[in-house]
Amino acid sequence: MKRIRLILFPVLLSIVVIGTNSCTDQFEELNTDKTKLTSLDASGVGNAFAAAQYRSISASWQTYQSLFADLQAQYFANVAINFPSDRNVMVGNWLNGAWNGFYSNAVPPILGVLENTKPGGPSENAAIFAIANIWKVQMYLPRTDYWGAIPYSKVGNGEKFVEYDSQEFIYKDFIATLKKSAADLQAFKGKNVLGNNDQVYDGNVDKWILFANTMRLRIAMRMSKVDPALAKSEAESAVAGGVLMTNADDAFVKVTTNSLNPMAQTTAWNEFRMSAAMESVLKGYNDPRISRYYAPVAGTTNTFKGLRNGYTQVDLGKPENAAVANSNVANAFLPDAMFSTPFGIMFASESYFLRAEGALNGWNMAGNAKDLYETGISIAMRQWGITDAAAVSAYTNGTTSPIALNDGVKTPALSDIPVKWADTPIKQREQVLTQKWLSLWPNAHEAWAEYRRTGFPKLYPRIASENPEVPANGVVRRTPYTIGENNTNKKGVESGISKLGGADNSATRLWWDKP
Repeated sequence: MKRIRLILFPVLLSIVVIGTNSCTDQFEELNTDKTKLTSLDASGVGNAFAAAQYRSISASWQTYQSLFADLQAQYFANVAINFPSDRNVMVGNWLNGAWNGFYSNAVPPILGVLENTKPGGPSENAAIFAIANIWKVQMYLPRTDYWGAIPYSKVGNGEKFVEYDSQEFIYKDFIATLKKSAADLQAFKGKNVLGNNDQVYDGNVDKWILFANTMRLRIAMRMSKVDPALAKSEAESAVAGGVLMTNADDAFVKVTTNSLNPMAQTTAWNEFRMSAAMESVLKGYNDPRISRYYAPVAGTTNTFKGLRNGYTQVDLGKPENAAVANSNVANAFLPDAMFSTPFGIMFASESYFLRAEGALNGWNMAGNAKDLYETGISIAMRQWGITDAAAVSAYTNGTTSPIALNDGVKTPALSDIPVKWADTPIKQREQVLTQKWLSLWPNAHEAWAEYRRTGFPKLYPRIASENPEVPANGVVRRTPYTIGENNTNKKGVESGISKLGGADNSATRLWWDKP
C-alpha cells in the first residue's frame, strides 16, 4: 500500500512569477521576492498559463480527488486498510495538502497571467486575459464546491489576513466573468492565441467561447434551486451563445514527460477499486463503457467486480474486498499511460445532459428533453470509441435496470430505472442525472457536486461512517477548513465561517445545496 505523500507549502497569498523559458514543459519559479510582481513577456505569460492549466488538475491529486471526491461520488471505493476517508472521516492533513497544493502551486501562475495581460498591464493582451479568466473559473469552481466560502477576490493582496468570499459572491462573479470573457473573445473569433502554451485547445479562440458558455450553463444549473430566475436566464443565454456540441469540442489537458496524468500516477499505489454503484449500473445497462473505465479482475478476461464504500478495517481485510479481487481502472489510466493519456475536464455530453435537465425545468434549451438526453448518450459513447450506431441505439432503448450484487452484504440494485426514456418527469430527471454521472467519469468532483445538488443517482449508503456529523446513510455536504489556514490566516477562516450559514463541519450545506 502506498503511503500518503504530503508536500506542504505555506499558502502564498501574493503573486509568484513563472519563468520565461519558451518550453511549455518547464515551469520554474524564478522570483525570489514573493511580494512583488515581476513583468512577464509573451513567453513568460505563455509558460505561466500552461503551468496554471496543468497544476490546477495535478496539484495534490491524491489528497484532493482520490481520497474524497472519488469516494463521495462512488466512482471508486477504498481498499487501503488504513485509509478512513471512505468512512466519511475528514482527515485534516490530507485536506491541508489539497488546499495548499491549489493555493501554493496553481493559483500563483494564473494570477501572474491576469496581472500582466490585463488592460494597462505590462503584457496587455485582451484575448489571453479573457481565456485566463475563463480558466480561473475552471480552477476555482471545484474548490468552492468543496469548502463553500474561500479566498477568491482578495488572493494576491500581499497581506497576512485574506478575507474569504461567500459562495454566492463567487458564483455570481463566475457568471459575470464568463459572460464578459466570452463576449470579449468575439473580436478574436477564428484566431489562435497562446499556441501550444494552451494545453487544452492550442489557442483556438472559438473553442474557448464554447467552453466558457458551457461552464456558465453548468454553474447556472448548480444554482437553480437557490436562485431559479437567474439560473434560467443565464442558462438560456449560455445555450444561445453556443456550447460544446461534438466530441471535437471536448476539453482535455495534454500530458507530457514533464506533466503526467495524475490519475494514472495515483493508480500505481493500489488504493482504490471500482465501486459497487458503478458495477450495479454498468452491468445492469450492459454498458460498453465498463471496459473503457475499468479492467477485469486480475486473472480473468471479462469479470468486473466492485465493492461498497465505507467498509471498516476489519471488512477490508476480507479476501473479497482486497485489491486483487476487484476491478482496477482500464489500461488507459494505469501508470504506463501517465505520459500518454490526456486528462478530460469537460465533455460535450455534459452540455446535452445539462440542457436536458433545463428542458425538464421548462427552460429554453434549443431542444426537448428526450432528444437532448438521447444525443447526450450518443456523444458520451463516441467519446469512449463506441461508434456503432446499432449498439448505441440498443443501449439508448434498453429496458434493463441496475442489478443487485452477489457480494458479502447482499447489495441491492442501485435503482429501478432503465436507459429508455421514461413516461414520468421524476423518472426522466433521474435518468438524465444518472447518465450524466456515468458520462462525467472520472471527474468525481463534478459528479459529487451534482449528487449533492440533486440526490441522483441514488448512491448506496456507506457500510460504516466514522464521522459523527454524517451517518452512514447521510451525505458529506462539504469539507471543513484546513489546519494550515487556521494557523496562518485565522481571521480569514473566521470570515469564511461567518458566510457558511452553518458550522464549519461536513454536514453544513453549501449555498447552492438546498433540500
